Amino acid sequence: MIRLLATGLALLLGLTACSPNNSNAPTDNSIESFTRNMTRQAGLIPVIYDQNSGKAYLEITRNGPEYIYYFSLPQGLGSNDIGLDRGQLMDLETKLVRFADAGDKVLLQQRNTYYRAVSDNDLEQQSVSEAFASSVLWGFPVVARSGEQLLIDATEFMLRDSHGVARKLKHSKQGEYRRDASRSAVYLPRTKAFPRNTELEATVTFTGDDPGEFVQAVAPDPYSISVRMHHSFVALPEAGFEPRAFHPQSGFWAFEFKDYAAPIDADMTRRWIPRHRLQKKDPKAQVSAAIDPIIYYLDPGTPEPVRSALIEGGRWWNQAFEAAGYRDAFQIKMLPADADPMDVRYNVIQWVHRATRGWSYGYGLTDPRTGEIIKGHVTLGSLRVRQDFLIAQGMTAPFDTLAASTQPMRDMALARIRQLSAHEIGHTLGIAHNFAASPKDRASVMDYPHPQLSINDGNISLVGAYAENIGDWDKRVVQYGYGSFDSETARLNFIAESTQLGFKFISDPDSRSLGDFHATSSLWDNGANAADELARVVELRTKALAQFSDNALAFGRPYSDLEEILVPVYYYHRYQAEAAGKLLGGYHYDYGVKTGAAAQQLSPVSAADQRHALSQLTRTLSPDFLLLPAAIESLIPPKAYGHKKTRESTQGYTGALLDPLAMAEAAANHSLNILLHPERLARLQWAHASDDAHLSPTQVLDNIWAATGTNGAKGKALLIARQTEILVLHKITHLLANNNLTPQLRGVFGAFLARRQIDAPVNTHERLLAAMVNTAQSLVASKDAIKPKPLPPGSPI
Repeated sequence: MIRLLATGLALLLGLTACSPNNSNAPTDNSIESFTRNMTRQAGLIPVIYDQNSGKAYLEITRNGPEYIYYFSLPQGLGSNDIGLDRGQLMDLETKLVRFADAGDKVLLQQRNTYYRAVSDNDLEQQSVSEAFASSVLWGFPVVARSGEQLLIDATEFMLRDSHGVARKLKHSKQGEYRRDASRSAVYLPRTKAFPRNTELEATVTFTGDDPGEFVQAVAPDPYSISVRMHHSFVALPEAGFEPRAFHPQSGFWAFEFKDYAAPIDADMTRRWIPRHRLQKKDPKAQVSAAIDPIIYYLDPGTPEPVRSALIEGGRWWNQAFEAAGYRDAFQIKMLPADADPMDVRYNVIQWVHRATRGWSYGYGLTDPRTGEIIKGHVTLGSLRVRQDFLIAQGMTAPFDTLAASTQPMRDMALARIRQLSAHEIGHTLGIAHNFAASPKDRASVMDYPHPQLSINDGNISLVGAYAENIGDWDKRVVQYGYGSFDSETARLNFIAESTQLGFKFISDPDSRSLGDFHATSSLWDNGANAADELARVVELRTKALAQFSDNALAFGRPYSDLEEILVPVYYYHRYQAEAAGKLLGGYHYDYGVKTGAAAQQLSPVSAADQRHALSQLTRTLSPDFLLLPAAIESLIPPKAYGHKKTRESTQGYTGALLDPLAMAEAAANHSLNILLHPERLARLQWAHASDDAHLSPTQVLDNIWAATGTNGAKGKALLIARQTEILVLHKITHLLANNNLTPQLRGVFGAFLARRQIDAPVNTHERLLAAMVNTAQSLVASKDAIKPKPLPPGSPI
């Protein structure tokens, strides 16, 4: 009893100490009192900043509306290899969030929008919502209240590693880094509140030990890396947006979700296209101005003449919108100097610098409920323009006099920039890659274009290297996504009409891999027939190598710089070889859907075209093709003092000296990777079994071996031919170690090796071949015993 009384007394004293009457308790916990002497910005979510503590607060409504949330990286690291670029968006899928009052904290809850019920029945919607997990992204301490308004501390939310910088650095083997709160702070110049969006930004510093080479190359102190991270809360778009159905042949990306209210006989996966809201002022007019045109703003930090090229290329899209019935519906302007590029109110084209050449990107931030694009954001790598200039310089060797003009090379590089601007903007309009457009007279800016050079009057010409204006395919895509149709049937008929006009649409999943097999879908290719174009490209390469001299080098540059200029010339065929390889075991097909009449959806490339492709590809294995002209060897010394090799240089076995044998090895290895891809060989084997007019794997192997040309070769050519033979056996060793290789192909390789058996080798090369054959047959050879030198970086151009 005494113990109970003591406990009760202690509880009573505790309650008394917490009561409002206690002299030590605050007398006013209102927002007004707490934020006195702080700076307040009114807007969608008001932001309050305390200069004394460096803390940032948000004023929210208790259990208020939902917002669209995304985060980004306005100041990057500058390393293409790591990928933390200026303007990068961390997650291309925006988040639908709300602030939920939870007592002493507020939870930032993300709704699961992938699983939903498109229904007027609220309870049906609720049942799906409760069936799948949501996510709590953050918990904010509540520091003050005024009625339904809550003041929450957002400082730690802003200073966290929202972009996963430490994780990316670790994944890229650049060291173990940790966020350092003592060196991180709210970045007030970009922390702002607007009527329909609130933008938050912070400088976040990471410290670590043992920094990797990529970090050391870009950070002034690699042990302390500071970047800026940005957070955007956006009001939901106004009602009235009408989603448009996705079609596999439309040319658009798919915005998809699972609809649990779908009828039993309907597909639960709903697919719409991502697109901007665009409406005619006069819906009945064939051509009308838009109520709100789509406006993109160019980074004012972009220099001339690149600035003008980006604007011109971007404005090409207005041609497509005009074809879809709009007048001046797509515009390009300069971003105001005081504007924040991450502000959701601006569709932005950013000019981004990195230490090395890298990719450009086009992002479209969408409403996760409907697919409406609320912000387009383009990131263009600044070094791409220099790669095109380098290609032109090597292929034309124009510096025969001190007064030689660089204008043709500049023109070609700027033509590529116009294309690049249009291409990346296309992505932000919701449009996907079309890698099957180049065979139809370069019908789309959404392909990856290779410069289409020519030989005129005995000279390599840069005229027409890149197409101008928006492509005919691009007009069709915009018309599907933004044009007016009376019915769903009319849209489907429009798709059918595109096919009848000869347009093909094949995108990333069928195009990027070396083992892909669509006959006309490749990256960085040209021509209606890939094998014919390879023959033309080889002719250009031969011409360029024959004329390559110190005229390829600008006056005042070290002769050793010729090595990097030579690289895109010597390997000029690399992309077109990949395209020609897809004809071997290749097929014609599209993304067709059933519409009634039966149609053949898959047909093999003709036997004649496959044999033609094999002939052109095996040419790239001949010693004559691989041998670097002796005159070029004598031109290129080791790196001049104060200069060093880069990733764009060749690799070799001869130290600082240029190694033509290693260059030949890298080129031959590339061709063999194409010809001996296991999936390609398996398709060839199956097609040959169906029709022996088609190539067999055995025929491919025998043609490869014959192309190496050891018979009759002498000197350097013989050395290259022998090296290629060693590479062939090395590739077979790799293939035999591949668990996915079919038993039948193992038999083919076994028979090939048996034919290569040398019972009485007479020289060191034959003894090596005999040893490789024996070890490959017994499957005891280490597949890493030979490591061919790699090609220098190719993509992106």
